[in-house]
Amino acid sequence: MQFSDRTRAYFGYSVRKRATLRNPCTFRRLVFHCVYKNSFLMDLYIISFSSFILAAAQKNFLHISRAHDHEPRCYFSPNEGLNRYCISKLYNLNKLSRYVVAKSELAGAGTPDASNSLSEVKLSSKVRGVCFYAVTAIAAISLIGFMIVAHPFVLLFDRYRRKAQHFVAKLWAAATVAPFFKIEYEGLENLPSHDAPAVYVSNHQSFLDIYTLLTLGRSFKFISKTAIFLFPIIGWAMSMMGTIPLKRMDSRSQLECLKRCMDLIGNGASVFFFPEGTRSKDGKLGDFKKGAFSVAAKTRVPVIPITLIGTGRIMPAGMEGVVNSGSVKVIIHKPIKETDPEILRQIARNTILDTLKL
Repeated sequence: MQFSDRTRAYFGYSVRKRATLRNPCTFRRLVFHCVYKNSFLMDLYIISFSSFILAAAQKNFLHISRAHDHEPRCYFSPNEGLNRYCISKLYNLNKLSRYVVAKSELAGAGTPDASNSLSEVKLSSKVRGVCFYAVTAIAAISLIGFMIVAHPFVLLFDRYRRKAQHFVAKLWAAATVAPFFKIEYEGLENLPSHDAPAVYVSNHQSFLDIYTLLTLGRSFKFISKTAIFLFPIIGWAMSMMGTIPLKRMDSRSQLECLKRCMDLIGNGASVFFFPEGTRSKDGKLGDFKKGAFSVAAKTRVPVIPITLIGTGRIMPAGMEGVVNSGSVKVIIHKPIKETDPEILRQIARNTILDTLKL
């Protein structure tokens, strides 16, 4: 931090702890400059750069989105360095936490949840995080027995939809989230009947998205990384629910996954895709991959877009140990019926993007 009087103070602040968790390409050292003393004691933002932003940032000053008399209050230059003495000085004199969370205009332009801007992580949020996982573990242990007992009958009489297993999963998800946040639903009338196959798609902001979507009580099949199937209890439950495994960056696995999706739809089941492919770290809606829409076009079933609002603020991507207070809104949009996967992709993404901007 550098005040207008350069002889008085020159301090730096390292964001290494937060930055290295978010992105390996992130700057590990930033120098912040302030025109006024105490102008942003608890109002810093962590800025996570991808490699292409990194090159641009080296040529320009980036401004924190906070102004005083129409002038930027704070800015930093990525070209300047730090030393341990400066870091210690800034921390001690200004009492800045090393767990400061934030965004820049560059990292967060576009959608309401792009801010995901949280102040310093509170102890209460960490405690809520511990309680959240305690509740979900207790609920899972209590309910997994019902899944195991029912599974032979499910395979015999309902091999593709597996409604009984999804009902147990709904109970588990509802019991887990109920003590921590409320879910508001909009557009439930747009959901097709339980027996009508469809391709569901939504934005992906948080680990909580799965819990939230399970409370809808629909027997759609999620697609998940194969590594998660190795976890006790949760991996067993996913297998019994018919979750589709996928090895990322493996073209053969991707092809098998799409074939499996079409087979399920052909037998009356529904599938669920996060077409962004991963959780958004800054809240921005990413590009949609074509897989989900190719499946819908080939099987001639509707695409049901769903917008999730609020999950990224309660449990931001990369901060799975934290549960902040807040509420979640689930908006189910009208089914989209098209035979061109590219048109399906564009309509679905624009529908979700327009809703996030409201």
